[in-house]
Amino acid sequence: MQMHENFWYKAIMTAHSASPRFAPTALMLGNLVTGCSVLAPAGVLPELAAELDVSIRTTGLLITFGAVILCICSPLTAWLTSRIDRRRLLAVTLAVFALGNLASSVAPGYASLLVIRLGMLAVGALYTPQAAGTAALIVPAERRGSSIAYVFLGWSLAAAVGLPLITFIGSHLGWRMAYLLVGLVGVVSCLLVVWRLPNGLRGAPVELKTWVELGRNRTVVVLLLITTLQMSGQFVVFTFMGPLLQTLTGADANQVGLVFALYGVAGFVGVIVASRIVDSWGAFRTSLLFTSLILTGIVGWTVGAGTYPMMATAVVVWGLGFASANSMQQVRLVSAAPPLASASVSLNTSVLYIGQAIGSAIGGALFAQNLLGSTGYVATAFVAMAVLAILSSRPRVPVAALA
Repeated sequence: MQMHENFWYKAIMTAHSASPRFAPTALMLGNLVTGCSVLAPAGVLPELAAELDVSIRTTGLLITFGAVILCICSPLTAWLTSRIDRRRLLAVTLAVFALGNLASSVAPGYASLLVIRLGMLAVGALYTPQAAGTAALIVPAERRGSSIAYVFLGWSLAAAVGLPLITFIGSHLGWRMAYLLVGLVGVVSCLLVVWRLPNGLRGAPVELKTWVELGRNRTVVVLLLITTLQMSGQFVVFTFMGPLLQTLTGADANQVGLVFALYGVAGFVGVIVASRIVDSWGAFRTSLLFTSLILTGIVGWTVGAGTYPMMATAVVVWGLGFASANSMQQVRLVSAAPPLASASVSLNTSVLYIGQAIGSAIGGALFAQNLLGSTGYVATAFVAMAVLAILSSRPRVPVAALA
């Protein structure tokens, strides 16, 4: 273990001395492309279903199957690519996202769109965990928490700006134009990573014993469970948020887009706040705060079902926590086992997508059975369990510290 720690320390010092300005921003914008690529179908479900002549539930499988691929490929690609220079690796990944979205914009049917999506996400699975690990390499240890939270801000922007824009373009110009836009942004993001990220960034190699060490770390296992519960609960509702609003409240496409925008803007604000307070509050208390906001928002959504203003307000509260809670999970994982950060963060990304698959599958089944009101209660149960799991993961205070 000491050898791993020395390797990690040297890697951080070397990369930090070579890091150009705005490298974390380039990583953050890559997460924007990743988030838009993963979430895009949720913003254009009705348009996809109508043009491709499939049901809403079948269209939702683009997210479910995509999440399955992501959860499998995230740790696998972390293992296969751990010795590759991070700039080259992340740039190639963003190029795949760009090409995948451009190809999706001309897909002739549902089957081809699904195949393109699964191929794109099989490679793209490595971006978010490797971006977090790379951020940890290019900043000093005392700034690691806020830097990882900043890099994850890209996901908040994907929800704050990307998803509402995708929804608006999809409803007015068609879903193909929305995919085309994401592809073009992917090209720009790829060029920024090549330009701003330094050469020679490599973390500790991921080997078989790395996974064994993580499995023996109780804190890591509990944190992975928390991520699974958080994401399962949210995606029971989030995957079908647009159709649920339209069915329960009669909202039109612009009103649905407004709710997505409120959700994303709140998430953006939440991540900014989290990145400012995490270094002083600590990741545990920050995680508990923002997961509690998710729970409060989903409870409000459930209670207010059928009333557009109440559901929209609840989404704002929920949005404050969604991205911040997950970025805190990554901060806690990096802190729990710094030498194993690339592997642990990739596992977190994997179980995040497992949660998406579980939640979207449950939400789809409930939607197909017309049990629309039940989605909120199921989501509440999952997130409530996540809060309890966070409380059980409270760091132990050394006896000496109490003296």
